[in-house]
Amino acid sequence: MGFFSDIFNRAGRVARGQANKGMDVIEDAAFESTVRQTVADMKTELNNVVRSSATAMSNYNSLDAEYQKYVRQSQEWKARAGQALDAGNEDLAKKALAKKAESDKQITSLQAAVEAARNASESLKAQVVDLKHKIEEGERTATTLVARKNAAMAQRKVSEAMAGVGKADNAFAVLSNFEKSVAKEEATAKAFNELAAAGKDSNLEAEFAQLEGHTVDAELQALKRERLGRVELPKELPPPSGS
Repeated sequence: MGFFSDIFNRAGRVARGQANKGMDVIEDAAFESTVRQTVADMKTELNNVVRSSATAMSNYNSLDAEYQKYVRQSQEWKARAGQALDAGNEDLAKKALAKKAESDKQITSLQAAVEAARNASESLKAQVVDLKHKIEEGERTATTLVARKNAAMAQRKVSEAMAGVGKADNAFAVLSNFEKSVAKEEATAKAFNELAAAGKDSNLEAEFAQLEGHTVDAELQALKRERLGRVELPKELPPPSGS
């Protein structure tokens, strides 16, 4: 059971390693698009905030316009009441002041809503400004991150190639594997040569080699004696001149 357990554990490690390697490749390929998509998501969020801000501002503008209308009416009825008093018509002045009171009541009821709408609108406008700044910074950061990622990947590939531990398509690694394969074949051939020579009597071969050496020496000595004999023979005398 221990053997099978070890096999399964090793297989699991290999599978996890391949899966992690595959994820690394996917992440490397999708890095730039993921970074760009993150900035795009930020812009989408900005659009949502802008729409919400526009709605809040529209609500504030509507409430404020209604509020300002009653403020103007209150001022107008007050002016009319004064005009009626100047004309000596107190009853008309009272009626004008009653209308002013109605306008003042509307002003009071709207004042809290207008203030809340104004605060919401200002808050959303500030968020829009802040988010725009963040998006501008995000775009600059995204460009920098992509450049840094590409530079790091290029440096890693160069380092892997120099170290000979690159990926399967690394030419340096392939050449190194070829060299190892050739060296292995050479070692195998040498082993077979040694096995082939194992049955021969090396001492006997050496003795015959010595005999061949003596034969050559003997022939050399005989040749020397032959040539020396030719040199020592007396020369023939020339015939007498008077005969």
